[in-house]
Amino acid sequence: MKNYLKKNYFDFIIIALFIIFIGVSTIVKFKPGVAIFQINFVSFVKEMIAFLPLLFIIIGLFDEFVEKEKIMKHIGEYSGIKGSVIVILLATLQAGPLYGAFPVAYILWKKGCSIRNIFIYIGAFTTMKIPMLTFEITFLGVKFSLLRTLISLPVFIIIALLMEKILKPLNFEVNDGK
Repeated sequence: MKNYLKKNYFDFIIIALFIIFIGVSTIVKFKPGVAIFQINFVSFVKEMIAFLPLLFIIIGLFDEFVEKEKIMKHIGEYSGIKGSVIVILLATLQAGPLYGAFPVAYILWKKGCSIRNIFIYIGAFTTMKIPMLTFEITFLGVKFSLLRTLISLPVFIIIALLMEKILKPLNFEVNDGK
């Protein structure tokens, strides 16, 4: 426990400062501080409570029932363009906030997905989700959405290739707590 407290000391200081700031803001009626708490923080916590339990159930089922060999075969190190297309399709079919992509990315990595495909998945999740594209088309038009997607796709693929080149020699291993 001491090691945990020592390791996360800075995080606890930030949390304490936030609580103090909100408390003082409420007492002195500092409107920006009260708004940060009531509008931003509370709505964010409600969203997370509604979204994360279901996400973790789905990830747990995926972890338990999908074999590592299948992931490695289809989106692993030697999957090539086919693997990249699969992770792009996976990302476009999902919905939800960006913080929902990271547990999925972790479980894919744990199951043997390549570093390149992890970064392609996160990039596609941030820019190409179908629910997001439908809103974008409604407000900005098909031409803009298509152009933005055609520009974004190669950019995050290039970034994924660069990240793979940088991170692959470091031989990261998944630490799943076992």
